Amino acid sequence: MIAEEETIETEEKLDFKRLLPIFVIVFVDLMGLTIIIPVLPYYAISYDAGPALIGLLGASYPTMQFFAGPILGALSDRFGRKPILALAQVGTFCSLLLLGSASALWMVFLARIVDGITGANLPTVQAAISDVTTPKTRSQGLGLVGAAFGLGFILGPAISGITLSLTNNNYSAPAFVAAGFAFLSVLLTTFMFKETLPPEKRGSASTSKRRLSFGLLLDGVRQPVTGILLVILFVVQLVFGAFQLMFAPFTLTTLGLNAVGNTIVFLFFGVLGVVVQGFLIRKLTNRFGERRLVIGGLMLMAVGLFVIGMTPKQTVPWYSKDALTSEILQSTNGAEDIEQLNLLPEETNVGYAGLVVLLLATIPVSFGSGVLSPSVNSLLTQNTDPEKVGAILGLSASALSLGNIFGPLWGGAVFDFIAANAPFLIGAIILLLLFPIALRRVQDPPSQAMP
Repeated sequence: MIAEEETIETEEKLDFKRLLPIFVIVFVDLMGLTIIIPVLPYYAISYDAGPALIGLLGASYPTMQFFAGPILGALSDRFGRKPILALAQVGTFCSLLLLGSASALWMVFLARIVDGITGANLPTVQAAISDVTTPKTRSQGLGLVGAAFGLGFILGPAISGITLSLTNNNYSAPAFVAAGFAFLSVLLTTFMFKETLPPEKRGSASTSKRRLSFGLLLDGVRQPVTGILLVILFVVQLVFGAFQLMFAPFTLTTLGLNAVGNTIVFLFFGVLGVVVQGFLIRKLTNRFGERRLVIGGLMLMAVGLFVIGMTPKQTVPWYSKDALTSEILQSTNGAEDIEQLNLLPEETNVGYAGLVVLLLATIPVSFGSGVLSPSVNSLLTQNTDPEKVGAILGLSASALSLGNIFGPLWGGAVFDFIAANAPFLIGAIILLLLFPIALRRVQDPPSQAMP
């Protein structure tokens, strides 16, 4: 009896030794992404791209991920996780080199498209984590991916800011630094990562062919349990995608923050993400369960986005319109007729109130988004046959990508045609409308259901 209890206890403990290589690879790979995210909107503005065009640029990457995600996830079920991860990271490395070498806006678009096709490796990573976790520890294991994102959002923006400072705000320099991290992730995957899916557990060729069919993968949306979870992932990412890409133009027009200032805010957001997904997710899951975390996460995000939308328009004390104009112009390859310079605010209302409100509002957004993703994905895997985990997580990644496609598009459009704070206020309303639906439809997994 004691031996059985010890066995159960062992099974319910997360195997950090097996997860460590996955975590390190994901972290290094995400460093490349998080170095680019804070500076990309400014890079686009230097080519005279307005909010709507920035939204289109942001949508190009997840559009490719939407199509590639389930394919790579299913291929990893067939051929193993390691070769698919390695292939994806090589593509990311090449795309970042292209981004750093860009001399026109179309090259920036092409780089993001290539990276989206080959960088859709999240379902493969999640499947590898599922391979080495139990249903009891899966939420915590998947939370490590979020923690890697959080750490990336700490070090990535910091490295981006340092790189910009050392290169006199050269917007292309962070891309080359990010390419270095992408190359390191290729080496780590090749020499450090051990395959988590042995040949005997891989799907047959015919099974993999079926999983490559989007029609059959989308059957998951029609299921009563997985369907609502996938809808939640999509809607949350629809809102978060607009928030993420319109954040820089918003801080630029509202607070006068330049690229370095924006990286500092992203760093703060990353610290919060690490706290939630790296340290709190296990305790929160054990205490409240995935269902309550999903519902609570929706409410927290809605509140935070509403407060961000109400941020007073007040430039920070160190803002200089002339200095920021010069910073943007130096990355335009000689062009001086940049219409988007009209986005820059005047130096009339100066103070710290706007920045303080913005930073406080990012706390519930970070906590809400931090508990949502691992909780929803954990519920998905616990309601799916083990041999279909890679495919369902591929569909999960597609739902995220679909939200990221339309999020920047509608966010950029309402930013341009309504107001700078519209993406955040409308996003809060959308989440509030989703809240009662989630309250009725989301259920705890069978293993946690009360008798």
